Amino acid sequence: MSMKGTPDDPYFSVELLEGNAALRDVIDKHIHDQTLALKSAFLVADLGVIVRQQVRWRTKMDQIRPFYTIRSNSSPVVVEILAALGTGFVCSNKHELDLVKDFGVPSQDIILGGTCKQLSHIKYAAKHNIPLLVCDNEVELRKIARCHPKAKVLLLLTSERCCDREETALPFGSTLKDCRHLLERARELSLHVTGVKFNIPSCCQDAQAFSRAVSDARCVFDMAEELGFEMSVLDVGGGFDGSEAQLDEVNQMLKPMLDMYFPLSTGLTIIAEPGAYYVSSAFTLAVNIIAKKTVARDFSGQPHNALSANDEPEFLYYMNDGVYGSFSSKLLCEDSIPMPLAHKEVSAEEPLFSSSLWGPSDDDLDQVLERCLLPELSVGDWLLFSNAGATFSNGEEHNPPVFYSITESDWQELHNCGITLDVRMKNFSLVPCCLQANISEASLSTPA
Repeated sequence: MSMKGTPDDPYFSVELLEGNAALRDVIDKHIHDQTLALKSAFLVADLGVIVRQQVRWRTKMDQIRPFYTIRSNSSPVVVEILAALGTGFVCSNKHELDLVKDFGVPSQDIILGGTCKQLSHIKYAAKHNIPLLVCDNEVELRKIARCHPKAKVLLLLTSERCCDREETALPFGSTLKDCRHLLERARELSLHVTGVKFNIPSCCQDAQAFSRAVSDARCVFDMAEELGFEMSVLDVGGGFDGSEAQLDEVNQMLKPMLDMYFPLSTGLTIIAEPGAYYVSSAFTLAVNIIAKKTVARDFSGQPHNALSANDEPEFLYYMNDGVYGSFSSKLLCEDSIPMPLAHKEVSAEEPLFSSSLWGPSDDDLDQVLERCLLPELSVGDWLLFSNAGATFSNGEEHNPPVFYSITESDWQELHNCGITLDVRMKNFSLVPCCLQANISEASLSTPA
């Protein structure tokens, strides 16, 4: 994605959906265009989702300021909208720091996250006066003291593993005992500890997890204040999957604990690190079927070329995108890929078949979905993956084209938030969406 340009030469074009036009119309148009051309995979982004998620956050989590985690989706369009909406940002490397700073985000609204940082990244944060850094071990504490002595450290508290997904994850964070040691070491190093961060994953269904986390954070605050630190920030982490129901559940569990242990009268700044919350449902990925195999249902690794009349077939579909592209998150988390829908019209009576989905490589690891139910598809058909905003790779060499759109009503909502195109979002070129015309991909997607 191009990072250079001027207000007269904008980075991005955004289609304005007028009247009754909907996102599905945009997807249909681009599938039509791609079918006539290269049949490349592509993404369609509904920027209105991001705006509505911000309005929802302000309504339900008004006492907690969001800091968007760039690693969830580093699309510059997403970053520019969220910067204009006033969120902070969590960056994990120099590239992300540069991206955020290019949109004029103040240094105090940026956190250098991650618990294992390169020295060059710490030095870069110091050079650009980015104060907040996350830490959970003494080695990292010494690195920060050496490279960024004016930093304000957030100690990362460990959380109990509360779901199967967490069982295989590497442990991060410090115990209460470790925090005491780190606070004493920070004082010896003349390093300022300013707050505490914890993180409860979205898969956690244990309401007590938030109670324990907030209670432990209060203990660390008390220890720090005893040692002479001025504590001013509580970071409740991520774990927001994007659904309104889950946001309500988190708020119901979190707010009473915050009121008890960190009342507003303390003047504490409370922040959170939503990532997928903003972007997951904003992006839809369209992929094309490029090959197809039919095997017997008792398939155990060897294909059967012939099926008897009584066999119910299983289909293997090969797509023009896979785990080495948009589905790279599959390598990290088995259940991260949403079930797709066929783009073609399918009647309710049409049978569904056991199917598996594969990327275009000849690699056994390039399996996107091991098993799903789909109508029988043909080479050239399209599949749509919703909730794709936090699943695709953000490496430039892997990104499919992205077509950005926003409805008139959502654009008006941006104005209601006090944002105007010419003042806060100078890198946008808003173009009316003509669903009947073949608008070239180059004019609507992010430049390569």
